[in-house]
Amino acid sequence: MAEEDRSIRVAAVGDIHCREANREPLARSIAAISDADLLLIAGDITSHGTVEEAQILCEVTAGVDFPVFAVLGNHDLHAGQAKEIIETLRAGGIDLLDGTSAISEIKGVEVGVVGSRGFVGGFAPHHLPDFGEPSLRAVYEETSREVSALEAGLSEVATCQIRLVVLHYSPLRATVEGEPPEIFPFLGSDRMARPLLEHGPDLVVHGHAHEGTHEGSIGEVPVRNVSLPVLGGEIWITELGAPVHGPIP
Repeated sequence: MAEEDRSIRVAAVGDIHCREANREPLARSIAAISDADLLLIAGDITSHGTVEEAQILCEVTAGVDFPVFAVLGNHDLHAGQAKEIIETLRAGGIDLLDGTSAISEIKGVEVGVVGSRGFVGGFAPHHLPDFGEPSLRAVYEETSREVSALEAGLSEVATCQIRLVVLHYSPLRATVEGEPPEIFPFLGSDRMARPLLEHGPDLVVHGHAHEGTHEGSIGEVPVRNVSLPVLGGEIWITELGAPVHGPIP
């Protein structure tokens, strides 16, 4: 008897920046991944952080047969409507992860997804320190909260056969290469790398760095920059087997 196919097709994209002008291209992109088993959206769902823009994503994903998991990005926080955007997305069937985790059974495989926005601070050996002005120390503390949330979420999905992480900001320098070095500290923080190394998820995706590099890794953990401009305007799809953990071939 042939062995049952337990592979999971994961689609991922970030920085879709929903607005009326790109509604139709986005709808076509979503339709093109109809054979995916789940979709990860790595932040910057909206262009200007409005509920109306978030609603566009709900409408273009309304007919999909696979679960959609997302995190917010910096654009989504711009207009001070983050709470309303989260409520809109969840009401529209999108599992918005805000430093939280979710577990779904797909093809008989338990898939755990952890979502954390991540934050800024830079990459070794040049980190923002927990020192100095209160405003800068507040930035450091916000990254600390994201690290803690990521660690807690990974613990919650530890027994899942496939474990995925979706971020907005990058957890390593390699996938922001291509951007001006002067802005690296604003593109992410490798303080997020420690829980990824410790827990070894099967895949980490992020966005934010539009001019960055698609492929990177933290130890044996594959990290992919899935910002839409990096992907050339197409949603990325990869296949993961269960229950084997490890890097994408």
